[in-house]
Parts: sequence; structure tokens; C-alpha cells
Amino acid sequence: QVQLVESGGGLVQPGGSLRLSCAASGSIFSIGVMAWYRQAPGKQRELVASATAGGATNYADSVKGRFTISRDNAKKTVYLQMNSLKPDDTAVYYCNARISTMNLVSDYWGQGTQVTVSS
Repeated sequence: QVQLVESGGGLVQPGGSLRLSCAASGSIFSIGVMAWYRQAPGKQRELVASATAGGATNYADSVKGRFTISRDNAKKTVYLQMNSLKPDDTAVYYCNARISTMNLVSDYWGQGTQVTVSS
């Protein structure tokens, strides 16, 4: 059974910082792309940032220069460092990973963690 467990969300003032973590566990053979998505109330889920196992990264235009995605392959963990947060960054943030088990490759999702940016 594969699980993604997120942590690090919370309430922060505009201009502040938060760091999200997402750890994968279970019968994992390998992990491909790991990513962070977010969904604000009334909006579709959108890709925030992604990182390949080799370290290549990709960011949504709205977070470039403010957010940094990184991963520790040995710990099967992906991080999202969020700086200069804005009220528009308020959303539930979801971790996503493409994981190979012994029998197949599937996309897995975390349970989501709330990030609220407000004064």
C-alpha cells in the first residue's frame, strides 16, 4: 500500500514563508515525477511545481521566483519552499507522485494541506 503524507501547511501573513513536505511510503520500487498542485475554492486544481528524479524542475508562472521545489530521493520526500506568500496563494495544496510498484505505475495523491495567507 502506497501513501503520500503531507505536512507543513498553516496560516501565514502576506510576505511570509511556509515549507511543505510530502513523504512517500509503502511498497515502492521507484518514484518518477513528484509535484505539488493546489486548489482554491471555486477553482480547478492547478500544477504549482514539479521535479523529476534527476532534479529537473518546472513552475507555474504565478510562483516563479517565489517557490522552490526540491526532493530527497533517499527519503522519498518532496518539499515546497514558499516565500513572499500572497493572499492568492491560499488553497489546499496536494502532493502528487508517479510511483512504480512491483506490478504497475500509478499516480498517487496526498490528502492535502491547507495554506491560508491572510493578515
